[in-house]
Amino acid sequence: MPADKPPIAVLGAGSWGTALALQFARSGRSVRLWGRDREQLLAIDASRCNDRYLPGARFPENIEVVTDIQACVAGAKDILISVPSHGLRETLTTVAPMLDDGARICWATKGFELSTGKLPHQVAQEIFGDQQPIAVLSGPTFAKEVGEGLPTAMTIAANDAAFAGELATTLSGDNFRAYTSEDIVGVEVGGAVKNVLAIGAGLSDGLGFGANTRIALINRGLVEMMRLGVALGANSETFMGLAGMGDLVLTCTDDLSRNRRMGLALARGRSVQEAQDEIQQVVEGVLAAKAVKEVAEKAQVVMPICNEIYRILYEGVAPREAVGTLMRRGLKPE
Repeated sequence: MPADKPPIAVLGAGSWGTALALQFARSGRSVRLWGRDREQLLAIDASRCNDRYLPGARFPENIEVVTDIQACVAGAKDILISVPSHGLRETLTTVAPMLDDGARICWATKGFELSTGKLPHQVAQEIFGDQQPIAVLSGPTFAKEVGEGLPTAMTIAANDAAFAGELATTLSGDNFRAYTSEDIVGVEVGGAVKNVLAIGAGLSDGLGFGANTRIALINRGLVEMMRLGVALGANSETFMGLAGMGDLVLTCTDDLSRNRRMGLALARGRSVQEAQDEIQQVVEGVLAAKAVKEVAEKAQVVMPICNEIYRILYEGVAPREAVGTLMRRGLKPE
């Protein structure tokens, strides 16, 4: 990577923002990392490690920790947002007047905006207009493993092929491979729905329902994800790739997944709040379950598994009762 290439600004110093900052830095890109918690940023800068969210992953010299958001984005050509879905609009609105002409926006945020039912790219278009180069990074990636430099693949979907290609080239290396796509809707729907289904998978395994139940949930959940995505304008083939089936299987089957751990905790009798307190990080699937239900109803898409997970989270339905409801549904062709 040329030494004079402008830095990339990473907004969000949680586990995923930190992991992506590390991956960009490994490729030789200068990175500025900003987060909301000034004290945390000062601690990260002092130790050159995000001990709270990604302990053990040492920062190389080309990551600069910045406590002022305007200083972080000043002169940056590419801005990467890595904040929870409920904070995306606020972050985009804050940085919009700070950006240089020609700046490009990408995000690793997953989930519908709860208040509007909009996908992240729709929120970005409201703020920046339709001509703004935008991209979404998604796929089967745990921050811990990316931080450790373990082999990983992901998808970058953009409205500008050159932007997607440059991001993919910058991120890719000996242990990281990025694929490009034009299907922003499909990639974003996959990233939102898989978090809901992962809570269900954790519940299923926590209650001892076995491998048959788990694979049925994953497979039929994938059908629901595809149904919703196609209704919103996605390409069905996207859901067979990394950002669809890949991310769904990963999140449903490995305990590094916060959403799966939420389901496991609920199966042990914890409340949603108690489980959230145990996990100590945002569990996107909880809010996503509400958003997915509302978006699906508006689009007239039937999503029985996601609906039962919503009922467990928000209506106090017992998990075993929810399973019974699903099993009693009318039979039909696959």
